[in-house]
Amino acid sequence: MILSRHFTVERLAVVSTAPLPSPAVPRTPSPRRPLGVAEVRLRPEDQLGGWQVRNASATIPHCISQLEEAGNLDNFRRVIGESDADWRGFWFADSDVYKTIEAVAWEIGRSGTSEFNAWLDDVIGLVARVQEPDGYVMTWIQGVHPEKKFVELDWTHEMYVLGHMVQAAVALDRAASRSDLLEIATRFVDLVDATFGPGADAVGYCGHPELETALVELYRHTGERRYLDLARYQVDQRGSGLLKVGALGPHYFQDHAPVRESRSAVGHAVRQLYLNAGVTDLVLENGDEELLEAMRAQWSSAHDRKMYITGAFGSRHRDEAFGDDYELPSDRAYAETCATIADIHWNWRMYLAEGGSRYGETIEREIYNALAASLDETGTRFFYSNPLQLRPDRYSQENSPRERTPWYACACCPPNIARVFAQLAAYVASVEEDALAIHQFTGADIDVPEELGGGVVEMRTNYPNDGRVMISGPSGLHVRVRVPSWAPDTTVDGRATVTADDGYVDITLSESPALINIPMAPRWTTAHHRVDATRGCVALERGPIVYCIEQVDAPEDVRVDDVLVDVSHEPVQVQDSLEIACTTITESTGLYGPAIHTPTTGHRAKLRAVPFHTWGNRASGAMRVWLPARDLEERGTLK
Repeated sequence: MILSRHFTVERLAVVSTAPLPSPAVPRTPSPRRPLGVAEVRLRPEDQLGGWQVRNASATIPHCISQLEEAGNLDNFRRVIGESDADWRGFWFADSDVYKTIEAVAWEIGRSGTSEFNAWLDDVIGLVARVQEPDGYVMTWIQGVHPEKKFVELDWTHEMYVLGHMVQAAVALDRAASRSDLLEIATRFVDLVDATFGPGADAVGYCGHPELETALVELYRHTGERRYLDLARYQVDQRGSGLLKVGALGPHYFQDHAPVRESRSAVGHAVRQLYLNAGVTDLVLENGDEELLEAMRAQWSSAHDRKMYITGAFGSRHRDEAFGDDYELPSDRAYAETCATIADIHWNWRMYLAEGGSRYGETIEREIYNALAASLDETGTRFFYSNPLQLRPDRYSQENSPRERTPWYACACCPPNIARVFAQLAAYVASVEEDALAIHQFTGADIDVPEELGGGVVEMRTNYPNDGRVMISGPSGLHVRVRVPSWAPDTTVDGRATVTADDGYVDITLSESPALINIPMAPRWTTAHHRVDATRGCVALERGPIVYCIEQVDAPEDVRVDDVLVDVSHEPVQVQDSLEIACTTITESTGLYGPAIHTPTTGHRAKLRAVPFHTWGNRASGAMRVWLPARDLEERGTLK
């Protein structure tokens, strides 16, 4: 069914079918389309632009060196006799190579750098030598278990690895006009299409969704319709029970029900969110109302009942999975970094499919909190899981360490972080019908497409430290600016905003810059009353930033686990932190004892709250986002 509400004949003329150097550019005409990564230039002196510079100078080179050190590249060499090293890493370790290539590709598209060209020559040449005559290339199968080729699709990740190869290849051709990896990837896709595509003798789909969105990107890039058909076929087959799920059960693989009938985010969080990104890509190209309705329900399930305040997903370490509705423990949060990244991709596609400020606002929450916290200030140490509370005696394990680490045995997150920061500019602005839409507030120079009159829009701001945003550009240009739901008193040129139903304010630029003022007062936030893990607690936010307290900032006689915050005292801004008033609990009781209404036997103190994304950079110690609060019920904070 064609979505006449979103895709209309009158809008055909405004959208080019030529793929831009940007991720997720719909080929089917749409009222919304992205800008290229080079068309939005983030200012390096501002936070997002600074993170991009750090990514280029530190994170990407670090990933490249770790691929050699961890054995990912040797795994390729050993298949063709160029190395006698033992196999190292997980069976899907090839995917980390392709994600790193994708990060390099978008960095080339962003900055035009040639720094990584020699590395690309070596690695892509290596992949080409490993590829079999029929197009197959996956080193774990080829070098360790050739008998498993296309036999155990539930676990072997063959199509998952191919998906990341395709995304890297498309990015490299779009951003650097380099097609060598694309030729390799297309041959592998053709093999999968012939083996498992429409009309093939066998039916099969991957236990780890990812190929779906990559196939749509390949269709967008090449115009070859059968790649889109293969993506749709894979989606329509899922839920038919073909996967050998074992003790994990079908929900883990999102194989419990047809995608069109699945309304709840369940199972392995990364798999669900990657699947949803691919399904939404199909909506963008095919205009399928039934699939879009399923995605709306999935979005509500994931974001209204299962998302952490930091923009993280996955409340269970077992199966790296979503929990039940409102099951959001802080200290046991799995909150895998890759799940946040997958959700950024999905939210962007949902915006392209139907518009609305909630998608850009969710991306903002994720970028500034869960994503930013996943790496340290040097850009070379990473978190795999991102808990919202670290107890002082918490044990450390490989995928949930007390401190960020340089790499992981399962290293899916570091190169994933690198590729999303490299493409960050793609999510700042877009074309929306006859307007330039602004989704993220950051210092940037934005090229206005010729269809809107050309020129450059300059956005200047110290956001999120400050809520003042100045936008200047060609006089008469129509600009749509997202108004945060937490800042309904936002003004434009001193006047109250009148937002459209989709949460954007319409501005026509003049010779004077438009001044947007977003109130940035700190605010106490409570969770839904069904989130038992945070009952009686508050979190502190300012703008899009979630704050936390760390033991390193507490006086010697105060432990962060003994703090009750006093929400009757407004937090005070002190440079880049907030000062909060609290009372400490000092009475000593056994593990259980008489009920205490509101413990007051302690002393008052002032504590420093810092942005969550900065925690763990100064010392390894206790941390918490959700803080027990005094007298919430008497003050009417909880209803």
